[in-house]
Amino acid sequence: MAGIKVFGHAASTSTRKVLLALYEKNLDFELVHVDILDGEHKKEPFLSRNPFGKVPAFEDGDLKMFESRAITQYIAHRYAEEGTNLLPADPKNTVDYAIMANGMEVEAHQFDPPASKLAWEQVFKLMYGLTTDEAVVAEEEAKLAKVLDIYEGRLGAFKYCAGDTFTLTDLHHIPVIQYLLQTPSKKLFSERPHLNAWVADITSRPASLKVLQ
Repeated sequence: MAGIKVFGHAASTSTRKVLLALYEKNLDFELVHVDILDGEHKKEPFLSRNPFGKVPAFEDGDLKMFESRAITQYIAHRYAEEGTNLLPADPKNTVDYAIMANGMEVEAHQFDPPASKLAWEQVFKLMYGLTTDEAVVAEEEAKLAKVLDIYEGRLGAFKYCAGDTFTLTDLHHIPVIQYLLQTPSKKLFSERPHLNAWVADITSRPASLKVLQ
């Protein structure tokens, strides 16, 4: 059976979510480069792997998937006995699992929209030779600050987003945070002590460092 393949771009935050999960699990895989600057993700053969034209796409033997958060959940369950456990300490505990799932929804719908817009304006636009819109930055920082105030309270009570163990909920935040730490928006994290400690923890993990190489 064929091995694991990730079709994506190493700089893409969505691709990095998948790479992080694979690194945490110590799994062998092949990263097949997709040139998103050249629009390769909007053409065949990539569209046959993800008809929505977004990276990454994923293969594990006969299984073909897309959507990074779905892929990381597959990896966490399929390879539960490998490497780092990315699920609650007792994945059969429905309450703990529900808390993790709730955290993943918060990341996807509350944290990621303003965080990704900030990364786009301050990092990715520069890759395309575009100019940062400071008005958009200010607007999105204000939105993200409100979300992070809630995180600060949560992380004052627990070490990680879903409790006291590192899970997919935390992992999904890492790629965009890594980019924002390179921008003036890093102040949104450093100004909040519990949040800042969590950011330092999750971004210093071996898998987090490896994804930057």
